[in-house]
Amino acid sequence: QVHLVESGGGLVQAGGSLRLSCAASGLSFRRYAMAWFRQAPKKEREFVGSINWSGASTDYAYSVKGRFTIYRENVKNSVYLQMSSLKPEDTAVYYCATEGSYYGSSSAKYTYWGQGTQVTVSS
Repeated sequence: QVHLVESGGGLVQAGGSLRLSCAASGLSFRRYAMAWFRQAPKKEREFVGSINWSGASTDYAYSVKGRFTIYRENVKNSVYLQMSSLKPEDTAVYYCATEGSYYGSSSAKYTYWGQGTQVTVSS
């Protein structure tokens, strides 16, 4: 069974940085693309970014491009979301997800999800 666990969320001031982690088990992680999504109150779940199986290719939502970075350490079965220049609008529950080879922006395509970690950015 595939199990994804996010961690690293917390409270941070605007302009600050935070790194989220997603630990995976129950799958051949080194061959799985991964993605990050977020969901703020009263909003739909939205794509944040993704990374292919090797880490050679990444994709980001326009709203976070240049501020967030996704990378992975396959030997640790983990993927990370490094966030900087955080804004109050980044406040949301952040989720990691996987399907296999897919790493596009459609949340409906993903079949496995973590339970999320809360990120709160204060002004």
